[in-house]
Amino acid sequence: MDLHTTTAVLSSDTSATSSARSRIFPWIVFGLTFGLMLSDYMSRQVLSAVFPLLKSEWGLSDSQLGSLSSVVALMVGLLAFPLSLAADRWGRVRSMLIMAIVWSIATLLCALATGYGQMLGARLLVGVGEAAYGSVGVAVMLAVFAPHLRASLSGAFLAGGSFGSVVGVALGGILAAHIGWRWAFAVMAAIGLLLVAAFRALVTESALSRHQVTQAQATDTSSVPHNGARAPLSSLFSSVSLWCAYVGGGLQLFVGAVLMAWLPSFFNRSYSMPPDRAGLVASIYVLIIGTGMIVCGIITDRIGRTDPARQWSSALIYCTISLILLTVAFSLGTGPAQLTMLALGALTAAGSAGATSSMVASLTHHSVRATAFATVTLANNIFGLALGPLMVGFLADRYGLAGALRTVPLAYLGAIIALVLGRRAYPAGLRRLARLDTLPLAA
Repeated sequence: MDLHTTTAVLSSDTSATSSARSRIFPWIVFGLTFGLMLSDYMSRQVLSAVFPLLKSEWGLSDSQLGSLSSVVALMVGLLAFPLSLAADRWGRVRSMLIMAIVWSIATLLCALATGYGQMLGARLLVGVGEAAYGSVGVAVMLAVFAPHLRASLSGAFLAGGSFGSVVGVALGGILAAHIGWRWAFAVMAAIGLLLVAAFRALVTESALSRHQVTQAQATDTSSVPHNGARAPLSSLFSSVSLWCAYVGGGLQLFVGAVLMAWLPSFFNRSYSMPPDRAGLVASIYVLIIGTGMIVCGIITDRIGRTDPARQWSSALIYCTISLILLTVAFSLGTGPAQLTMLALGALTAAGSAGATSSMVASLTHHSVRATAFATVTLANNIFGLALGPLMVGFLADRYGLAGALRTVPLAYLGAIIALVLGRRAYPAGLRRLARLDTLPLAA
């Protein structure tokens, strides 16, 4: 074999190896980002599994127990936007690692708490660490995948919250029952720190930059190469379609948040299930919600591959299906028919979550995309995750839980209106983004 032939063979082998690594790396990013999302919600929800033990050991009231849970959501709502903005400016990988370290150490501090005050402070730190992870994590993940996979991957990533909640409660309950509630927190902290070490070893800013989808690979204007230029923050609120995506996405999560928060109590009161069984049955429905987010995301990508505007249509369909099925479910009496309709409605209850993230990604400049997803997180908390369970609690005090749940699917009407308006304004939003890409941006 002559020198030229040897060189050609070596070059071919190197190219093939590089290509294989290029294909594998995005999935490494997805796996580790998804794993940290699981850790995020495992650390957040393990508290629910040890409520009875804390109440007994420390003599806490129900309002004190509730505050230990709500303080995390409060911190996420307050800090998601500013911390995501900081991550866009200072480095998303570095920021993700810091966030995960903070919530893991804070979870370990929960294990060491000796009273309500210390536990409240530790839980506050958990919320600080978790505040911007969802928005920054999805931005990092989507940067290395083609646009036609965005809804699938976003739906899968966000479903990690549902799966993490189930694992946190289930595993936490087992650990608390066998080796004590402090070990439940300690194990969750250890899982988070192990994932941090793996992420630090395998994912770097330079590697992400090399694997970022370029304009030649993308099919829309939102995936231009990173050139250090930044779009103004006002671009996140400059189009009707973006506002509609924020509001519509938040309102469709209103129902999903209510189901995850109140189904255990619904099964306990309406079906006379003991608390442990009610929680187990409710966890099955939470898994259905999470599975639906993934399946609906995949469907959205397939039907929107040739026409991204169809993503809006898919979100509308998911909201309409759940509106009908859940309205029927909560109108039926207790029994197998109600449980079946409830399961079918849960499958699409949060199905437009992936579509919403994909819409926002297609309408925002890459330089502020983590901040855009923070705006999504803020809207999700305002209109859905925080508002939904709270409103149902107020209504349940007046009309009973079953009566309150009958009104919940009506939130989809607001989501449908927002999505219809957003779909009509979508072409104008894309044109606005295209003009933004041609202007000199701030460094």
